Amino acid sequence: MINSVRKTVLSVLNKNNYGYITPDDFNLYAKQAQLDIFDDYFYDYNYQINKENARASGTGYADIRKGYEEVIDGLSETKTLTQNAANSYFLPSQLTTGDDYYLINKVLCFNGATFLGEAERVSHDKATYLTNSLLTAPSEMFPAYVQNGSSITVFPDTINGATQVQAQYIRYPKDPKWTYVTLTNGEPVFDASQPDYQDFELAIEDQVDLVIKILQHAGMSIREIQAVQFAKAEEQFNTQEEK
Repeated sequence: MINSVRKTVLSVLNKNNYGYITPDDFNLYAKQAQLDIFDDYFYDYNYQINKENARASGTGYADIRKGYEEVIDGLSETKTLTQNAANSYFLPSQLTTGDDYYLINKVLCFNGATFLGEAERVSHDKATYLTNSLLTAPSEMFPAYVQNGSSITVFPDTINGATQVQAQYIRYPKDPKWTYVTLTNGEPVFDASQPDYQDFELAIEDQVDLVIKILQHAGMSIREIQAVQFAKAEEQFNTQEEK
């Protein structure tokens, strides 16, 4: 999809003599555009839930909420957390699990291959009372955790093994990268066989939105207000259609 998006962006810019963007600049704009649309998924998903609760949404092929769920689930990961110290574990990151997390859905605790339970997240102001209460103290069957910056602390402290804690989370999409190897008549040639090639990780129906957002960034970069205005007009039109 990334090559098709780039061709469309260059076609619009060249047709109207707005200018040219380099592959490096395109990759920067593509990254930001993907993050913008990814972030919008959750707002749009919430909007569709509200419509569903108000009985203003459809079912079957008209069930837009289901489409958002499928796309978001495609970025779901379940991985073992790296132990920090004792019952403290690092949250998902490029250094620990290979990808940064956007949202932690569940923290799961194990004893070997035996699933103990899903840990409940508690706030710091309640953690002291919770852990010192005879009635509500976390147990291995009903564990809990608090978040401390880039790590979590799991209770009870008997859960302290190197592979005892997993997280199910939504990760950020990988940074897109349009790659090339040679130049033909001064133009870079697309080559998806490069080791650092990365396509967009969004749904195919987001291709139009990607083009629009990249044009906005490109227009600002080349100081071409008409390119920005064109992209904004297209974005508003698409937004009205989606609503």
